[in-house]
Amino acid sequence: MTFAFSLFGGGNYKSTMSIAKAMILVALTAVAAPAAITVSPEEMAQKNAWVQQNLLTATNLPPFSFTYHTLPSSTLLPFWTRVETSTVLDANRTLHVITWTNVGIALQVKCVAVEYNDYPEVEWTVYLKNIGAINTPVVQNIEGLDTIFSRTNGPEFVLNGNKGDFTTADSYQPFQLTLSPNTVKAFAPPESGKSSDGPNGWPYYNLQTPGGGTIIAIGWPGQWASSFTRDAGNNLRVQAGQELTYTYLKPGEEIRTPLIAMFFWQGTNVVRSQNLWRRFYLAHIIPRPASTLEAIGGDNMNVVNSYLQAGIKPDALWQDAGWYPVNGGPYTGNLSWLNTGTWEPDPTRYPAGFKPLTDQMHEVGVKFILWFEPERVGDTNSWLGTNHPEWLLQPGSVGLILNEGNPLAFNWLTNHFDGLIKSNGVDWYREDMNGGGPLSSWRANDSNTRQGIIENFYVQNHLAFWDALVAMNPGLRIDSCASGGRRNDLETMRRAVLLTRSDFQSPSMDNLVDGNQCHTYALSSWLPFQGSGPYLLDSYSFRSFYLPGFVIPYGLTPENTATQQQAYAECKKIAPTMLFGDYYPLTPYSLTNTVWMAWQFDRSDTGEGSVQVFRRANNATSSMQFQLQGLEPAKTYAVRDFDQGDLGWYTGSELMSTGLTVQLRPQQAAVFYYRAASLGITMLSNTNFSLSWQGETGQLYTVQATTNLLAGGDWIPKATNIAGTGGINSWTGQVSQATEFFRVKHQ
Repeated sequence: MTFAFSLFGGGNYKSTMSIAKAMILVALTAVAAPAAITVSPEEMAQKNAWVQQNLLTATNLPPFSFTYHTLPSSTLLPFWTRVETSTVLDANRTLHVITWTNVGIALQVKCVAVEYNDYPEVEWTVYLKNIGAINTPVVQNIEGLDTIFSRTNGPEFVLNGNKGDFTTADSYQPFQLTLSPNTVKAFAPPESGKSSDGPNGWPYYNLQTPGGGTIIAIGWPGQWASSFTRDAGNNLRVQAGQELTYTYLKPGEEIRTPLIAMFFWQGTNVVRSQNLWRRFYLAHIIPRPASTLEAIGGDNMNVVNSYLQAGIKPDALWQDAGWYPVNGGPYTGNLSWLNTGTWEPDPTRYPAGFKPLTDQMHEVGVKFILWFEPERVGDTNSWLGTNHPEWLLQPGSVGLILNEGNPLAFNWLTNHFDGLIKSNGVDWYREDMNGGGPLSSWRANDSNTRQGIIENFYVQNHLAFWDALVAMNPGLRIDSCASGGRRNDLETMRRAVLLTRSDFQSPSMDNLVDGNQCHTYALSSWLPFQGSGPYLLDSYSFRSFYLPGFVIPYGLTPENTATQQQAYAECKKIAPTMLFGDYYPLTPYSLTNTVWMAWQFDRSDTGEGSVQVFRRANNATSSMQFQLQGLEPAKTYAVRDFDQGDLGWYTGSELMSTGLTVQLRPQQAAVFYYRAASLGITMLSNTNFSLSWQGETGQLYTVQATTNLLAGGDWIPKATNIAGTGGINSWTGQVSQATEFFRVKHQ
């Protein structure tokens, strides 16, 4: 006796298979290698060879450079004493420390490198220290990265990168530049000291070389600079470091270079390489625990309760700027929040601080995000301006700059902010940096023979400050904001996430909604976690802001409650795929309003994924077909349209070849969620069998049977009201006919 079954949802018939075929399918699903992007042995071998040649071979020059007393390091270090140690940190990391010294020279050079054993990544920082008793000669032109890439044949060098953030629609816009002979391309933030600021300020690159490529990342929350210089032949020189260094070192002083990371990949698939980077980022960069965040704005428990009563469970309440004393400073009205410098809750508005509020919030599982801006002192009559003017750097921008490189200022800042965090029950420390940035203040206070020294000490203590806050407050999370997403270098992202990827949020800004689609499209290749929030509450707009970090900056009203319920629920469903999944652009990047834009996030670890599709206002094509990527061809996926409901079950092969056909009106968005079905059939005897499938909590299922698969054939219920468990559901039945077909569907 033979029988067959099909499994689908939403009443859409997709496929029917014989028992023999079904059993083979289940077996293949169980043993097939996942469609996940994985590191190849060749990529690991490439990384190993590069580390051996450039870091661990004593006779070769290291991949950094400087000039000491007018002499280049390339002529000095080969004659200095070199000591190398390697220490296994854990199963995936090895620490290499290489030190150079020379008798009679006060300068010690130390390269601290971490080599990864699970990804083709190596990173390093160089430290220069005066170990003598007198000042050193001038050290200048310090480059944390100075290396040569060579090609013999094949395609030209191609540089892939992005713009930084500058509060416009084209922030983060991707670029691709062919580095033909004699090409020179330089990058740096626009004289602000904010590390991901401006059209040339994105500190991450993907350099394609013949046969593969290298991702290069810079970690320096200050003013860095990089350059790509192609000679007339086959070589490309890549340099990166603090933009300005020309300084002697006093006895005991130590400065450092930016962190440099290099990630090696092979082939021609840039999307694959960026997904390898995303996976490395999630494994080794993003602060733990990595999770999505849905926040609401406010400063009282009534706000929290209003959302809970509406069925919206926020992860956090977000108190932004202005909670400290703001009256009496130079800024008034809506700008009074700029009067920073007295870091205590305003005693008039918050006489007991925030602890009574956060105690109540924590009881219902809601965290507290509190905004700070310690570096900018906007009010010279504030506590800092009055008590410690010697800690403040002039001229400043929208106030003076607290010199974090000053040891006394650093100690006060660390201890005082630790006290604020503890006494107010702060779970998320949100740090902002407004105005034109600290660079002009750093450089105005350097002497001619100490250029770059204030910035270097400042950056070192800035990172040490964050590290100390986390060490003193285990579980504390940090959000990096600097007038939006303008400080997102690799060192910063090791310690923080960005809840506000850009201040490009106001409804009055040109091309706001489509521009934010472009932000997601471009930034997702680099940073798995990013956050923003819509100020417009039509579905096309708020769906354009769905991210792992999501906030609607309005309180609930009778008019917007249903909209907020929809937006928070939809974003909560797909945000984990955006954070933990591989990213696939499904259309080209475009800022114009005449196109469709779409992308996909796929989690091979859970079989889940999401697709977001946007038809812009002046597009003339009513429907588009999108072929998905990264799926397992033999697996079956249940697909849901957030507007149309369940679309049925499709094989991965169908979704990747035929794809999804989407029909939308102009300026309309669609969101799809899919999940791999855990299909199973087990023969218990000649006639008895067990069906199993992936169910959903809150969903009821029915098992039906028929002997006629033709259109209009009757399906007879065999079992109803089977409650989904959020896991594997099963039903045991018996074949009663010579040929009988079974299906499971949502009720």
